[in-house]
Amino acid sequence: MSVETLPERDLAKPWLVLGGRELTSRLLVGIEQYTEPAVVRQVLEVTGSQIFITTVDPDNRRSSLLLSDLDDELTLDRYLWVGTTSFARSADSAWRTVEILHDSYGIEVFKLDVRDGTNLPDNRATIDTTGRLREAGYEVLPFILPDLDTARALESLGCSALRVMAAPVASGRGVPDPAPIRRIIDEVGIPVVVEGGLGSARHVTLAMELGAAAVLVNTALVQAKEPLTMAAAMRYAVSAGRLSYLAGAMPGDEIPT
Repeated sequence: MSVETLPERDLAKPWLVLGGRELTSRLLVGIEQYTEPAVVRQVLEVTGSQIFITTVDPDNRRSSLLLSDLDDELTLDRYLWVGTTSFARSADSAWRTVEILHDSYGIEVFKLDVRDGTNLPDNRATIDTTGRLREAGYEVLPFILPDLDTARALESLGCSALRVMAAPVASGRGVPDPAPIRRIIDEVGIPVVVEGGLGSARHVTLAMELGAAAVLVNTALVQAKEPLTMAAAMRYAVSAGRLSYLAGAMPGDEIPT
């Protein structure tokens, strides 16, 4: 194997074209929980994130950082802006969030979360809302429980990628049941992002070893004793997990399917 064909070169290849931009970083970072603009800048820099995820709470239950404050701290136009409906607890709330973010900032790419009262993805409502968003011309990355039929339905609607829950959001439980996630990765033809419950670099590595195109982390960084150190650990874990997946596990070390 020549230097030009070393597997590490795979890490520099785009895995998704989103909003007209090629994404090479396989680590996505949520920033809804941060209260200090300087920390947001540092986290984005350390993780190598290429997207800036922003949201509003249409039901006025919680606040988020002001974009004006963030704009003073980092160069926002360096990033692809992605709207998220992570505060939504109904399809109507998610739709209102999209309208506000599009009308206010011209955002066309949405990380769609439609969660129920227990904070778990509502797969049926997610399919319905995705259909509306796709008809309106938006690019959509929906968040679902790991169900293959749901994944196939969303792929057929033309989603850019799927986000599949490993464990309940903020639980830190990692990937307790990898088999259904692995089936989705193997069966659908669009990138699969694993998120939810990824509390350590070990969890991230396992998710990538399943064949995930990328992972999304949030609470794991916010609640770490040293958030920036954890951010660096997650970045290395993504690379290690991706290369381990490409290498193929030795006999006896296969991840259950």
